Amino acid sequence: MCCFSKIIKCITACGLIGLSTSCASLPGMGSAAVVKKANAVQFENAQGPVSANTSSAILKELTNEAGRREILERHLAFAQNVNRDSPLVTGNRLTLLKDGPATYQAMFAAIRAAQDHINLETYIFEDGEIGTTFANLLLEKQAAGVQVNIIYDSVGCLNTPAEFFERLSAGGIQLLEYNPVNPAKGNKNEWTLNNRDHRKLLVVDGKTAFLGGINISESYSRGSSSSVRRARNTADAKKSEAGWRDTHLQVKGPAVAEFQKLFMDTWSRQEGPPLASKQYFPKIEAQGDEIVRAIGSRSDSDESPIYLTLLSAIEHAERHVHLTNAYFVPDPELLKTLTDAAQRGVNVELILPGQTDSWMVFHAGRSHYAELLDAGVKLYERRGAVLHSKTATIDGVWSTIGSTNLDWRSFLHNDELNAVILGTDFSQQMNNLFAEDRAQSTPIDPQQWKHRSLLLRLKEWLAVRFEYWL
Repeated sequence: MCCFSKIIKCITACGLIGLSTSCASLPGMGSAAVVKKANAVQFENAQGPVSANTSSAILKELTNEAGRREILERHLAFAQNVNRDSPLVTGNRLTLLKDGPATYQAMFAAIRAAQDHINLETYIFEDGEIGTTFANLLLEKQAAGVQVNIIYDSVGCLNTPAEFFERLSAGGIQLLEYNPVNPAKGNKNEWTLNNRDHRKLLVVDGKTAFLGGINISESYSRGSSSSVRRARNTADAKKSEAGWRDTHLQVKGPAVAEFQKLFMDTWSRQEGPPLASKQYFPKIEAQGDEIVRAIGSRSDSDESPIYLTLLSAIEHAERHVHLTNAYFVPDPELLKTLTDAAQRGVNVELILPGQTDSWMVFHAGRSHYAELLDAGVKLYERRGAVLHSKTATIDGVWSTIGSTNLDWRSFLHNDELNAVILGTDFSQQMNNLFAEDRAQSTPIDPQQWKHRSLLLRLKEWLAVRFEYWL
């Protein structure tokens, strides 16, 4: 269920009349100083900032084709202005995880191997077979002396019974409910129902991190290539239910400390109880050669670093922009950035859902298809699976994976978390995954789209009226 639907359910349950009509606004590219000439790009490794010569050598390795270094330096310089507290960290090993089964298997292995602590931050923690497996493993590790700390979102876990979390608490696990739906349980002076924690983060022993789009839910228990038959209402009323297509990332190396800082920051801002004394920031040696930037956006901040970083990357794109996203309800500046890129000759391709768990988000996104198609943007809708992935790869060197949708809610009202990765090898993995999804998608033909039915147009018109709140 999308966040908007759950919030409406919360409001009904609380007996409130409606949402606040005050609206925040997104920062534009003009809100930060445009970098005409690149400043020195600063990288870090396990020992801290590296020398200017080393930074220059890293950039040269990343951009070994003529003409690409200047463009990369320009957008990196802008991104550094936006992400002053998010360094580019070298020495990481990355594993790209496709869909729930592969992600859960890797997470379970990391949890079983935990020696010191486990920090989990999630939007949905569902009481089902997968959720119970997680709960049992976490309780087992807590009993063995590994401290487990969990942040879960109040709206995302609205359907999870209180008894589920009471069992975790009784086992010694530290729990923090993000922005409780019940104002009496709030830990802040201001009751901010509309601000949610949409992050999905697991940090184990301060050495391994997982992040991306995958919640703890039965929806992910099967991969995107599988489907099941489930009875609805009667034994004879059966409907095919597709698996969910999503992407997650496993990080090992010095960049894990940056994700750990973001977890700690959320715990502090939400006034969580004192954490048990553990080695949350151990010394980490280089594990590989991938370069990672951890970027966290906060709902209580006027800044939107993930949004501005993505806009900058698209604005400086030279060859291609490949976006895969679950909830596409773009603001005017993102639309303009995409269409401008296509019109200057960049190959801009978007893979979006062909089926979804929120018809309103689906049709609000479709209301923007005509403008994109007219500009030369190529659009595809994923078949046979519920697309929930949030990824991008640009010019074969810049990639991102995270929890951030391309909508107003993610950019304004949610705490979100993304990893930005620099490097051709990982970008090639991302492009291969994009090609797989594209092969299982239906291209949107511009001429056919112009002749879509009146009913579809009516749904788009209605849905777009609510796009700010979706």
